[in-house]
Amino acid sequence: MEKQIKLFLEFLAKDKKLSQNTLQSYERDINQFSEYLSQEKKNYSKIEKSDIDEYIEHLKDLNKKTSTISRNIASIRSFYQYLLRNKKVKADPTDGIQAPKIEKKAPSILSSEEIELLLEQPKDVDLKGTRDKAMLEFAYATGMRVTEIISLNIDDVNLEEGYVVCNNGFKKRTIPLGKLSLKALKEYVENARPVIIKSDEEKSLFVNINGKRLTRQGFWKIVKFYKEQAHITKEITPHVLRHSFATHLLQNGADLKAIQTMLGHSDISSTQVYMQFQDDSLKNVYKKAHPRA
Repeated sequence: MEKQIKLFLEFLAKDKKLSQNTLQSYERDINQFSEYLSQEKKNYSKIEKSDIDEYIEHLKDLNKKTSTISRNIASIRSFYQYLLRNKKVKADPTDGIQAPKIEKKAPSILSSEEIELLLEQPKDVDLKGTRDKAMLEFAYATGMRVTEIISLNIDDVNLEEGYVVCNNGFKKRTIPLGKLSLKALKEYVENARPVIIKSDEEKSLFVNINGKRLTRQGFWKIVKFYKEQAHITKEITPHVLRHSFATHLLQNGADLKAIQTMLGHSDISSTQVYMQFQDDSLKNVYKKAHPRA
């Protein structure tokens, strides 16, 4: 099984071109499953649906979250579909398996006042402050995922027209930049970034103090630092800025389909989760104005 796992992961990396984080999740899930089969003295190529059901119960006994169990089953299903295509197994034991349903939790968001407070924290008085202000304004203005933001190159931003092109490897989307975000970004690109980078060969939009591409961890630390500076008690991650972006757009009357496009959601149902945060005032306007409300 070890050899097949290795080949499967190579297939995901080369053919599917999955991100490093996603690959690590697959590897962790399938190795955990492999260890379980080994302990139970079961052969991966001969297991049946009942064995998968038993594994789900095993994960529940370990107090694994519903979301973790669902991800595990999805990883194992992908593995067996790969084995089936390559004629390494005769049947897919995950066929017909229903993963536990995940309840969609309400995303954590910041109020408009909390956003203002957070964005006021970085001071445009030194290189780091200029970069941090541009980065936080940019994250809230675009709603982009942290991996998308740190993957951006300088050429992906059009400062004259005021937009950014996000290419996450699957499809491109163009996101407009608001005037405050654009102002902060111009200040960073024109006055701070050229001093921070060590070489003109560096293409990354957001760089660390060593002039190299900023990492996920670096981004998270910056957000956490300014959250503490602002004395905001809510837990804030880069993803909370994304949730806040979508919610505030919706509350101010933006079209759900347009928000879906800007967020890069392939399914509108992922965007509809923000509907629960709509202002009562909007609902009242609808009730008064719509002839069939």
